[in-house]
Amino acid sequence: MEDDVVIKVENVYKDFILPHQRAGTVKGVFTSMFSKATRKNETLHALKDISFEIKKGEFFGIVGRNGSGKSTLLKILAGIYQPTKGKISTYGKLVPFIELGVGFNPELSGRDNVYLNGAVLGFSKKEVGAMYEDIVSFAELSRFMDQKLKNYSSGMQVRLAFSMAVRANADILLIDEVLAVGDANFQRKCFKYFKTLKRNKKTVVFVSHDMSAVREYCDRAMLIEDNMAIEIGPTDKIAQKYLRLFMEDNVSENDKDQAKDRWGDQAISVDNVEAQVADNLINIKVKVKCNKDFQRPIVGFRIRDAAGLEVTGSNTKQEKLVLPDLTKGKIITVNWQLPNILSDGEYDVDIALQYPDEVTVADWWDGATKLVIKKNRRLPYSIDPGFKVVVD
Repeated sequence: MEDDVVIKVENVYKDFILPHQRAGTVKGVFTSMFSKATRKNETLHALKDISFEIKKGEFFGIVGRNGSGKSTLLKILAGIYQPTKGKISTYGKLVPFIELGVGFNPELSGRDNVYLNGAVLGFSKKEVGAMYEDIVSFAELSRFMDQKLKNYSSGMQVRLAFSMAVRANADILLIDEVLAVGDANFQRKCFKYFKTLKRNKKTVVFVSHDMSAVREYCDRAMLIEDNMAIEIGPTDKIAQKYLRLFMEDNVSENDKDQAKDRWGDQAISVDNVEAQVADNLINIKVKVKCNKDFQRPIVGFRIRDAAGLEVTGSNTKQEKLVLPDLTKGKIITVNWQLPNILSDGEYDVDIALQYPDEVTVADWWDGATKLVIKKNRRLPYSIDPGFKVVVD
């Protein structure tokens, strides 16, 4: 094995036995144990032949629909479950952010639970005391530390547990959607913490349904479908494949072949796209046609360079713009403006029309139009903000 590989998963399977036999009496419980004829158990194949490697310092995403096996895989990595077949090797201290708050006592105060959980994580009372204020400040719970934990909301409990867990000096962290709790400020602090981990070459395995977070923070990602790993690769490619899964159930094989660059249910659709430069501003105009009544559409775009790498992008939800409900036949135009800080060259503009959940796609169009930037110099970078140099 290469020296920089810290997690190696080889041909891992995980099965669960689901009993369907019902015993109506105490006698029935004992007799059914020895009666093969009455035994009716179902085998659930939660994971099938999963193999991958993660290198030191890598932020690795695992995505897939509900029931695909993502959380089961994370629990196997954490040692909570044992694989039915296959082998897992990990190198370094591992901390799972999965069942946060395990060991908390609801009858004790938040303060007492900090010291209790600190002992579980291997800290002395003196060490917990030294970091206590930082723990409380990070969790944003200073007013509630003398209340019993049973009076905390579930979000408050997870924030406290998360604030404790990040104190552990781990080489590998396993994260299962814990960032769904807390307000935007708390989530921002969590992501800032993970960026620090990345700079410090810590390894993070991140399970999420949030494709924006996967795209932003993960170096690579794996897509699990039908309990199998169907692809591992660049995060943007995997995130897009994940979103397409929600459409392909109702699409014929012929239509799938024709929808490589454009796909969606077409409840609303892109009628026209224009991308131009004027007065040192990039203008992207998207005309949206409503083919049936549609509530709170999300309109987004992204710009990719000649190598296919994302340069920038946004959507109306990220910009906190709530579009009105549309009736069938309605046409609206969404105009995007941004400073022309792109380098000389040709770029692809992709357009996405989505439902309010940001998962279901109405119309996703890769390469909807081209954007040509003409400047009097070329840089080896996609961004050219215009530099001012002063020499004293």
